[in-house]
Amino acid sequence: MEPLPRGANFVRSKMLWEIGLHVAGNPATHYGGNRDMCITVGSGSGASFRPWLRLSTGSAILAEEVVKGGLEMAFVNPSALLTQAYRGVGLFKEKLPVRVVASYPSWDRYVMAVHPRTGITSLADIKKSRYPLHISIREDITHSTRVLIDQSFALNGFTLAEFEGWGGKIQVCGSPMDGPRRLQPLGRGELDAVFDEGIKVWLNEALAAGLQPIDPTPDEFEKLGALGWRKMPLTKARFPGLTRDHQAIDFGGWPIYCSAALDEKMVYDVVGAIAAREFEMPWEDGAYKGIGQIGRDTEETPIDVPLHPGAERWYKEHAR
Repeated sequence: MEPLPRGANFVRSKMLWEIGLHVAGNPATHYGGNRDMCITVGSGSGASFRPWLRLSTGSAILAEEVVKGGLEMAFVNPSALLTQAYRGVGLFKEKLPVRVVASYPSWDRYVMAVHPRTGITSLADIKKSRYPLHISIREDITHSTRVLIDQSFALNGFTLAEFEGWGGKIQVCGSPMDGPRRLQPLGRGELDAVFDEGIKVWLNEALAAGLQPIDPTPDEFEKLGALGWRKMPLTKARFPGLTRDHQAIDFGGWPIYCSAALDEKMVYDVVGAIAAREFEMPWEDGAYKGIGQIGRDTEETPIDVPLHPGAERWYKEHAR
């Protein structure tokens, strides 16, 4: 399919899309601000726009809006948070009837990297010693890593607020590759720890600065697993600066999801649209392995939520 469908209406739509990307992508906009986009397909031929299909980026709790019908589909990172919605655990007080349309392939891990000078080898050590750790985390309190930090700290009987109360220092950053607020302080030896995902852009720098991962305990893995967080390997083969192989929390997969009640043909057509524009998609280098992958459980597309029947039918017919 051509990059831009024929017709002046699609030229205008493309211009609106580029405007939206620029406005939402303003680096001065704080996290939690106007950084998300909703793509709405419908009819603008009358005095008011009649939406038919609304697809949005945003936080995991948008699942509430999706199942209420305020959005047809949403895109979330990582897969584990959609699992929490489906199971009615963690962020969600009850099970939500969400279903997967497709999972964007993304390889990632959440790593807790700590400098050995602290003597910290576990989360329990942080509470026990009340070490005034200088830690780098995301500034957006709704970010998925902040959810995981809150959940894993809670398993050990403390909160970020209590951590700060005994002298712990939090260095917030906007992204994993935030130079002034993370990478440069790492290089100067000012940070004791980094707890984050997006490890392909910061872990090597942390290892070079002397930090090493601490692994969750078997009990923590079990309890976090019940919330939807998978245990996955973190190996020296991928990151030679590691002193040994580790076990970490999976942060892969970005599912596009919908309500179980959504029209089957609409979902079928959306998966077909992804396939039709496969070569226009900004796939993550090395993670995408063919259109059939987005509908099955792989390392890059972890899926613990059922496929919507419309999606399931498309994959059976076209991606065997």
